[in-house]
Formats: sequence, structure tokens, C-alpha cells
Amino acid sequence: MRGGARAPPPPPLPDLQRLDAPPTDADLAQALARWREANRRVAEFPRGHMDLLRWEAARAPAPAPAPPTPAPAKPLTLAEALNMSLRERPDLFTHTGMNPLEQARVRVAFAGHVRALQQAWIDAVALRASAQLSTDVLDTARTGTELGRRMVQAGNWPHARLLQEQRIEAEAWRAQGDATLAAQAALERLAALLGLWRAAEVQALFERLPDALPAPPERMTPPAPDASPEAAALRGDPSLAIERDQAERMFTGLPEGRWDAWARERDAALEAMPAPDGSTATPPHLGDLRLLREQRPMQAEEHRARLLRMASERRAMARLAWSQLAVRHAQARHADQVIAPLGDELQQDMQRRVNGMLESTWTLLASARERSAGLRTAVMARRDYWRAQAAWQALLAGDGFAIDAPSGAGDAPTSGAGTPH
Repeated sequence: MRGGARAPPPPPLPDLQRLDAPPTDADLAQALARWREANRRVAEFPRGHMDLLRWEAARAPAPAPAPPTPAPAKPLTLAEALNMSLRERPDLFTHTGMNPLEQARVRVAFAGHVRALQQAWIDAVALRASAQLSTDVLDTARTGTELGRRMVQAGNWPHARLLQEQRIEAEAWRAQGDATLAAQAALERLAALLGLWRAAEVQALFERLPDALPAPPERMTPPAPDASPEAAALRGDPSLAIERDQAERMFTGLPEGRWDAWARERDAALEAMPAPDGSTATPPHLGDLRLLREQRPMQAEEHRARLLRMASERRAMARLAWSQLAVRHAQARHADQVIAPLGDELQQDMQRRVNGMLESTWTLLASARERSAGLRTAVMARRDYWRAQAAWQALLAGDGFAIDAPSGAGDAPTSGAGTPH
């Protein structure tokens, strides 16, 4: 459209897959000569087609030298990201003249913002690394397809076997596109929280992301030396402290004996309440007009009930958040210490067996794909742990909590916190 804004370019995708079949010869003598020549070339290398591909890659013309690139920028830390984001959020500043309730609301909102920013940063780093691993898987699949094409051309494979390799490449190509899109979506979410909207600024942010998330600590840090997870969550909730103070003032101001009279009337109403018969339900009824005219006992009861509900919710959140953190910590450690090393050892063993002519090249390629899958599992397990850690710290600061979906459900980040009370 003339005069309109130019659409931004799509995310970079690899070249489309080739589906051309290797040339075949109708003449039997020509086909036999082609078969002999192909196998003669392969026989010159100890490990056959794989070494031939490497030899051809080494003799390929060197690509034109890339223009000099500036030195990489210093990786963006979470502290820097938080400072950048707060420039766009004046509502998250406390100021002189606020009453305790207003300050508590800002503190809870600030805790939620910090959690959202940390999890966006974690997602951007993890999904960027996951996209790179998807690229490695695609490269491996394309190597398998090229080897299969040569096997068909040499007459050692049926065409149906090549189609299987091409299907593996097609699935890897689609997965690489999905991973690239998930990484860009995570980057855009982080950029929005930082107040960045120009394409060049978002690209610069991508370049400043760390290459990987840090490894989880060996042991989980307890919430406090002298406090359980529940006690730590209760102590850190500013709204709960205000509600407790209000309830104490209400009960302190009651005339002597008023609360006992209200409790007796309440219990009598509960005892007289008819049992539900499945079709109708009748609420309990209070009949003492003298008590009802005096509002303070009922108000004290409402504060007490609200305080108990808030404390119960915080306790449940604390137990669930701490359990999530413990499980994600164990899974991340397991992925780092078991799953990823198993993939490395498997590929090394397959490489030794291929070198010794005990396994085929296709087994080595399959082990390379499994290794990349193991590394991706470790990347996403770290992501899950650090997201759980951010949610736990936000809960201690007064934010709400909802359990996070594991990364196995998909690459797209999921919300990890509930609505603050």
C-alpha cells in the first residue's frame, strides 16, 4: 500500500527441503557403471559416505569473509532489566503520603511485576537456546537425507528408505520453525516489559541475552532458618498484616461479653438451620435484634473470617509453591547430571562403534538427534526451575501464586502466578 508502513520481515527460517529424487539410468550398463563409480569413491574413505561428505565440505570454496562485527555487548542482567522496566511503571513507586494499605498494594503489585519480568527473561534465554538446538537437529537430519540420496544414487538403497529420511528432515524443519517463533515471542514479551518497541532495539536485546541459564544450586535454600514455608509466606504478605491489625482493633474495642453473646447466637442459628433436602437450602437465621442493632460484633466476625480465609489461602499457596520449587529443582539437577550426560555418552559410544565398523552411520545420526533432545530437556528443566524460583520469591513478597505448567506441555511460556489478593 502506497504510503503505508512496511511490514516487518518474518523470523529467519532455513531453506525449504529438497524432494528431488536422485537421477537413475534406464540403461542397465549405465546404471552398473554409475554404481561402480559411486562405491569406488565411497570405498576410498574408512567410514564410507560420512567421511566422503566431510571431505567434500573441507574442499568446498571458503565463504566470503564476513564484515567485522562490533564486540558483543555485555549480557543483560536481571537487575538491569528491572531498572529499565521500572522507568515505564511509575505506579510501582511508593511515595510520601501513602497510607499503609496503599503502600501494601504497591508492594504486592511490585512483587508481581518482578516475577513477570524474571520469568520473561528466563523464557527468552531458554527458548533462544532451545531454538539453536532445533537448528542442530535439522542439520543432522539434512545430513541423513543427503547420505540417503547418495545411497539411492549408488544403488544401495531403495527409494522408500530415502523417503523415511526426508520425512525426518521435514519434521525437523517444522520443529525448527516452531522453536524460532517461540523464541521470538518470548523476546517480544520481554521487550514489552522493558519498554522497547523499535525493531532495532528488540534485536539489540536479543544480542544481549546470555547464552544459557545458570545451573541450579546443589541444594535448595530454606525459606528462613527458623520458619517453615507457610510461616515465611504469612510473614511476607503486607496485606495480611494490615488485615490482622484491623481485626485486633475490632476485637479490642468490643464491650466485655459482646463477643461471647454473638458467638452463642451464631452457634444457635447453625444448630437450628434445617438440613438441605436436595431441592432447597435455607441459610442460618439470626433472631436477636439487640445484637443485630450493634454492628461491631458482626464486623469483628467478618474481619476474623476474612483474616482466616486469607491466611488459609497463603498457607496453601506456600505449600504448593515450595513443592513446585522442590520438584523443579530435582528435575533440573537430574537433567543436568543424568539426561544430558547420557546423550553425550551414547553419541561418543556410537562414534567409537562407527569408527570400528560395528555400527552404521544412521545409528550415529540417530544418537546425535537423541543427544540434542537430551540437551533441550536440560535447557527446559533449568527454565522450569528458575521460573519456579521467581514465583516462590514473589509469593514471599506478597504476590499470588498458581502452579506453572511444565515445559513438556510445549515451548510457549505459560503464566506462573495468580492474581494477588
